[in-house]
Amino acid sequence: MLIDTHTHLDDARYDEDLDDVLNRAKEAGIDKFIIPGADPKTLKKAVEISEKYDDIYFAVGVHPYDAINFETFNFEEYIEHKKCVAIGECGLDYFRLDGSDEDKASEKALQKKVFITQIELAKKYKKPLIIHIRDASDDSKKILLDCKASEVGGVLHCFNADEQLLSLAESGFYFGIGGVLTFKNAKKLVNVLPKIPLDKLLIETDAPYLTPTPHRGERNEPLYTTLVADKVAKILDIDVQEVKNITTSNAKRLFFNGV
Repeated sequence: MLIDTHTHLDDARYDEDLDDVLNRAKEAGIDKFIIPGADPKTLKKAVEISEKYDDIYFAVGVHPYDAINFETFNFEEYIEHKKCVAIGECGLDYFRLDGSDEDKASEKALQKKVFITQIELAKKYKKPLIIHIRDASDDSKKILLDCKASEVGGVLHCFNADEQLLSLAESGFYFGIGGVLTFKNAKKLVNVLPKIPLDKLLIETDAPYLTPTPHRGERNEPLYTTLVADKVAKILDIDVQEVKNITTSNAKRLFFNGV
């Protein structure tokens, strides 16, 4: 059994064959799916999908790229929905910052404000966080610690292999590992993976993005969590079934109160 803890099933690329995508995953033992709330424009669709399928859940959040739209978004309309299991994906992403230094500083300030607000919502409603961090490890870690986000914990989605973030395991944070682990240029993540505590390891796809080898260039889908689990098992030199058992137990503990 596996849980895909981060899969964008509300993406238009699944509109024509979502049932087939889910059936392939279920036949391979994927038990649950979590749709992160990355884009307010597709959140309603994510909710509808979660209501249609018993084993699909969603998170509510605003991705740092959409921080400018945060004030127009009614979070609390969705947070108490029975299928909402987390807040996010939220966080900081400085990768695409451009313009003048003043423009960059302004964008960073906005992202920080929106991230902090979502952490406070997570604490208010006692939901774990799904956290997106890219080229912003220092600021992200400081905010998580300063805001006492450990009260709810969460997952560092698509963990960027920055070792300074590993200490967040002590504050209740998990590390999401996806298809990037199978890439030829993933040497840093391959080297860092054994340093992640096993009880803080999660499996994800980020489908339809970041398709693992040998399917790069194709649309990603939850079925490929099995490829990630296989790669984790090979690197850690443990049985793949143990990887599946551990990561499923971890996901249940973080998102489903251990059930």
